[in-house]
Amino acid sequence: MVIGIRPINDFAFKKVFGSPANKLALISLLNAILNPPVPIVDVVILNPFNLQDFQQDKLSILDVKATDQNGVIYDIEIQIAVRPGLVQRLVFYGCDEYAGQLRSGEPYTALKPVVVIALMEETLWADTAQLHHRFALMDRESGRELTDTLSIHTLELGKYNLTEAELGTATPLQRWLYWLIHAENYEPERLLERMALSG
Repeated sequence: MVIGIRPINDFAFKKVFGSPANKLALISLLNAILNPPVPIVDVVILNPFNLQDFQQDKLSILDVKATDQNGVIYDIEIQIAVRPGLVQRLVFYGCDEYAGQLRSGEPYTALKPVVVIALMEETLWADTAQLHHRFALMDRESGRELTDTLSIHTLELGKYNLTEAELGTATPLQRWLYWLIHAENYEPERLLERMALSG
């Protein structure tokens, strides 16, 4: 029997990647998307509710929130529909996570980087075929980046067109995107077999 559940369904995505029991899946996904110079080897799943300091503050609820062995904070969002204000929301979440780290008397050097990742079914940037965009704080003229602060990644699944026959030579990111898009159409054993052949 086919799985029949779309991994990009909000509940299913949180179940797969937001459960401590499945942290290896989250580690693999993060490494595939970010391709960091030093791989992520451990994560701790965090409470996705960012509570308000004051009643009039906006409550933010993340899909999956985690931190790695170096203290980097990750917010992973899954979006089926691209709604107005999405870009602003991603920036808000990232800034909220970054600014919310310090308490009175703590030095700014204690701040850890924040990485926001948005996986979306619809197209956000219609002017390009590029499916993975990375945004960072950067000087327009010199290209100098304020590293280890805030970065935002958007991945548009609608621009992804890898076929099952191409899985054997696919990158880890391509395999994960294929899984997110097509897992619902496979029997579990067949899906494991196909993903193992691509590994």
